[in-house]
Amino acid sequence: MAGGVNRKISAASARAHTRRGKQSSSKIPSGIVTAMLAVLIVGISALAYQVIQPPPPKTCGSPDGPAVTAPRIKLRDGRHLAYKEHGVPKDNAKYKIFFVHGFDSCRHDSAVANFLSPEVIEDLGVYIVSYDRAGYGESDPNPNRTVKSDALDIEELADQLGVGSKFYVIGYSMGGHPIWGCLKYIPHRLAGAGLLAPAVNYWWPGFPANLSKEAYYQQLPQDQWAVRVAHYIPWLTYWWNTQKWFPPSAVIAHRMDIFSRRDVEVLSKWSPEENNYLALARQQGEYESLHRDMMVGFGTWEFDPLDLKNPFPNNEGSVHLWHGDEDRLVPVILQRYIVQRLPWIHYHELSGAGHMFPFADGMSDTIVKAVLTGDK
Repeated sequence: MAGGVNRKISAASARAHTRRGKQSSSKIPSGIVTAMLAVLIVGISALAYQVIQPPPPKTCGSPDGPAVTAPRIKLRDGRHLAYKEHGVPKDNAKYKIFFVHGFDSCRHDSAVANFLSPEVIEDLGVYIVSYDRAGYGESDPNPNRTVKSDALDIEELADQLGVGSKFYVIGYSMGGHPIWGCLKYIPHRLAGAGLLAPAVNYWWPGFPANLSKEAYYQQLPQDQWAVRVAHYIPWLTYWWNTQKWFPPSAVIAHRMDIFSRRDVEVLSKWSPEENNYLALARQQGEYESLHRDMMVGFGTWEFDPLDLKNPFPNNEGSVHLWHGDEDRLVPVILQRYIVQRLPWIHYHELSGAGHMFPFADGMSDTIVKAVLTGDK
């Protein structure tokens, strides 16, 4: 009996042992699972990195880049800056102006130069230089671009062209950022300055939080997200503006509903040649032109423009700012606060005007005469 019992127990034990063996053989060792997860994470990360990485720019003059057709200077850091001259010959000029183009534009999009009347040019002796900002048109990209570097580009262009110790600067829209940079970093070189519907960084420290928030939410939702990404996570700016899951910047997409009625009227008069300049502006790639512009303009600045001092304390020059009260791209409430904080700026608010007012009939003459001679 004892032996029979022992044999039964042994058989049951054998069956249990067999089941345990089968179960244990079906499990994957934890080390292999960890390795597989690590490979998966690395693969997803590599794919994500490729998606968010912008393509290299097609630099003008490089083997796979556009041809160089404009006159250019070579800057101290080795970059080239393309420019275009307008008005009377430089040596005969009484007034010398550098015009800074806006977003998604180039040296050809100079409202002041292109629409200035021959009478004003000749009577005042006006010489104007428009140029491609870094990464636009035929100017080399600057991956280290800042508001300060934009201002110093203007100064170096002025020196290489030999315009003298003093000159005027006028900037439109996103071209206003270099003007603020000039007022901060090279005020001693300025004879006067003009800001035309200048884009404003919602994160300037001097803005009251409620005011900047109110202005920020006046943008279309996709533009709110576009500038938010450019400010907080700039390394995602390329991906955000090229992905297909969410609406990208309405400004980059050229949606017409971002413009006022007056803006649409102005744009309807543009020639096909002016529309062709859009391709020229982006020809080296959107990342180092449009996206870099957003990262610099809406990023964290090295200074707060609302803390600037009057560059002309003895009235030897003047700073002017024009803005339309129906501008749907840059809220007018921010400009009103800026000139309240900086009362030395001569403010011109245009009733019924939108963002494109510098291209309206007669505005170039008004702007240039005010900046150069103080005429209103």
